[in-house]
Amino acid sequence: MSALEQMFADRVVCVVRAPVVPSAEALCGALAAGGIRTVELTFTTPDVLDHLRAAAGVPGVTVGVGTVLTAADASGAIAAGARFLVTPGVLPEVAAVARDAGVPFLMGALTPTEVLGAAALGAAAVKIFPASAFGPRYLRDLHGPYPSLRLVPSGGVTADNAGEFLAAGAAAVTAGTGVVPPSAVEAGDWAGITRRATEFTGGLT
Repeated sequence: MSALEQMFADRVVCVVRAPVVPSAEALCGALAAGGIRTVELTFTTPDVLDHLRAAAGVPGVTVGVGTVLTAADASGAIAAGARFLVTPGVLPEVAAVARDAGVPFLMGALTPTEVLGAAALGAAAVKIFPASAFGPRYLRDLHGPYPSLRLVPSGGVTADNAGEFLAAGAAAVTAGTGVVPPSAVEAGDWAGITRRATEFTGGLT
């Protein structure tokens, strides 16, 4: 199973944004125990590449890196073991590095023009952000001209509305601070994170 096939099978990826990550391995294990097996660490987290190296070997978990803004970021993340990359916008230089390395990537977009641009660069899926500002109906509308594109809403997706986004045609949804509050990550509250992940994945049916 390729990196993103697991995400599409589970229909969820969790984005971690925290100033302190005491154990990336334990964090990924806690998420996996709650049914979230694809984890996106981000360049907004200090020492993210060290965390990536530590988490890369957690069994059954696919770990990638998000908030990739430059070609140098992309190269560094891939060298550290990222299985996939995520950008917040349409960035051709990042797409080029990922394509050359054979690493799948999700590219952030919002408007129909941006969505098409991301797809044209070879994005395996397009991250629609901020999803909460437009809701599931907007996702359904995007599938009108782009019925075959894989869209992944991000930003404000919760256990309560994740199922609505999936019903609107999302290929997967993005869990965020509702599952991994920075305070819980910093405190190493792995049981609490597993509980929140279980609650989130329970809403995907």
